[in-house]
Amino acid sequence: MFQVGCTSARVVFGRYLQGTHRSLRNLSHALSGETARIGCSSGFWGDTSVAAPQLVRAGRIDFLVADYLSEITMSLLTRANQRNPAAGYTPDFLQACLGPLLKEIKTKGIRVISNAGGVNPDACKEQLLKLCEKQGINLDVAVVKGDNLMSKCDEIRATNVTEIDSGCLLPEAVVSMNAYLGAFPIAKALDAGADVVITGRCVDSALVLGPLVHKFGWEKSDLDLLASGRYSSLLQSYIRRAYDNSC
Repeated sequence: MFQVGCTSARVVFGRYLQGTHRSLRNLSHALSGETARIGCSSGFWGDTSVAAPQLVRAGRIDFLVADYLSEITMSLLTRANQRNPAAGYTPDFLQACLGPLLKEIKTKGIRVISNAGGVNPDACKEQLLKLCEKQGINLDVAVVKGDNLMSKCDEIRATNVTEIDSGCLLPEAVVSMNAYLGAFPIAKALDAGADVVITGRCVDSALVLGPLVHKFGWEKSDLDLLASGRYSSLLQSYIRRAYDNSC
């Protein structure tokens, strides 16, 4: 979990012990002015399920982000979707992360951003709305799409595109093909009032940078601020993974 102030672009980290709400390292320097407190509950598909409750209940966060995707994960989700058209997203996001915490997330006004949509973000949204209906909770859920390029595979192959290092042509068997979306579509969804933003494949940093762009009104020309925000997002990603590896 970290806190970012717009003018200083300083990042302050707090870390929580598994199974407790006690801070292992308290925030040493509270930032003044407008800030954004962002908690990351997942760094990969299969990550611990204890982080989300700790962040929601004790982190005083504005945004909860959850990263599930990798290149291998996209291939696995594609295969799952081929077998079952209703599959293709990471069910952990609904079953372990959001489902048990929906009421608290709604009450505290925490906004959620995740790439849990995988290759089927619409199905992920549909199941989330069913969970909300079952619990009597109203949340505005947005989906960011446009990353899935499988429908353009033949068109891209016709350009004789090659692998950047080996120079090899696109293989005959392609399981998944995705563009990496950025932070601004996520920010636009938040600007429109979304409580939860579900994406397909996006750059890891977009999950954190998107909320920062929304919160502070950064423009595409604010290169220094965008770089600071991206640095913050990369730090949370590395620390999240380092924490998982140490447990």
